[in-house]
Amino acid sequence: MAVKAEKKTTKTTRKSKSAGKPKFSKETYVKWYKDMLLIRKFEEKTGQLYIQQKFGGFCHLYIGQEAIVVGTASACKKGDKHMTAYRDHGHPIALGTDPRVLMAELYGRTTGCSKGKGGSMHFFDKEVGFMGGHGIVGAQIAMGAGVGFAEKYNETGNVVCVSMGDGAVRQGALHETFNMAMNWKLPVIFIIENNNYAMGTSVERTTNVTDLSKIGASYEMPSRSVNGMSPEAVHEAIEEAADRARKGDGPTLLDIRTYRYKGHSMSDPQKYRTKDEVAEWMDQDPIQHCLDIIKENKWLKEKEIEEIDAWVKNEVKESVEFADGSPYPEGKELYEDVYKEDNYPFIIEY
Repeated sequence: MAVKAEKKTTKTTRKSKSAGKPKFSKETYVKWYKDMLLIRKFEEKTGQLYIQQKFGGFCHLYIGQEAIVVGTASACKKGDKHMTAYRDHGHPIALGTDPRVLMAELYGRTTGCSKGKGGSMHFFDKEVGFMGGHGIVGAQIAMGAGVGFAEKYNETGNVVCVSMGDGAVRQGALHETFNMAMNWKLPVIFIIENNNYAMGTSVERTTNVTDLSKIGASYEMPSRSVNGMSPEAVHEAIEEAADRARKGDGPTLLDIRTYRYKGHSMSDPQKYRTKDEVAEWMDQDPIQHCLDIIKENKWLKEKEIEEIDAWVKNEVKESVEFADGSPYPEGKELYEDVYKEDNYPFIIEY
C-alpha cells in the first residue's frame, strides 16, 4: 500500500504577476521563455513517442524543472562545463544543442549526439560544454570535480556546474568529493535539483536534515537554498557562485528547490503524492511566469508570441522527422569509441 507523502515544506510561492520593475532585460526574459517552452514541448513529445514505443530504455522527463537550466545557462560563460545525471534532456537544449541530434539519440541513430549509443540517459555535447548525462546515481558528483580539477590545473578560468537530484546526495562519494573540492578550492558549483522525491520517497522520510544546503556546512562550503521555479533566482545564485569560483575561492553548494510535474520515469505511477499537490506546484510554472512578465511589460505582441510558439512546434516536429529518417549504427560501432588509442599527456583536452 502506498504511503501518503507528508505535506511538502520546501515549496516556494510565485505570484502570477511580477511586482515592480523586472530584474532582467526583455531579451533575457524572451530567451528564457523560448528555451523553456522548447524544453517543455520536446519533453512532452518525448513522452508521447516513448509510449508509442518509438524507442526504449529508461526515460526521465524534465518537465517542471526548466527554470534551473535556463537560469544556469544565462549566468554562465562560454567555456564553462556542465554535467548532470540521467534527467538530462533539458540541459543541452538550454546550452544550445540542436534538438534534432538529441531526438536522434533517443531513437538510437548515428546522427545522435552520442552516435546513438547512449540513449536518453547519456546525452553529450562538448561543443556547448555539456559533459554528459550519467546513469549511475551520484557518479557525476565526483567526475564533475575531476573536470573542475582539470580546469583549475589548466588555468582556463572556467567553472563547472554539477547537477544532482536530492536522492543522489545520499551517496558517500558526495562527502569525499566535497572534502577534496574545498581542500583544493576547485571551481565547481554543486547544484541539487531538489524536486523533493528522489525516485519516489520524500526528503522528509529519508533525513531529518530537510534543508539540504546544510550538507556543505561541515566542509565550510558556502551554501544556500534557491527558488528553482524562478529563473531570476537561479541566475543570481549561479552568477554569485561562478564569480566566487573564478576568483579562486572554491566551490559552492546550491539547494535549488523545484518540482517535476511528471513521474520519476515513464514507469512511475506517482502514488506517493496527491494530484492537489501537483496542481499547486503547477501554479508556479516558470514558463507562465516569464510569459506573464513579457505580457505585463508589453515586450511582445500576441502575434510575436504566437510566432515563438509556432517555431517551437516546428523545431520539435523537425526533430522527430530528422530522427526517424536517420540510419541505425552499424555493428562495427560496438568497438568504436571504447578506448583512446593514442598516448596523451596529463593535461586534459576537451
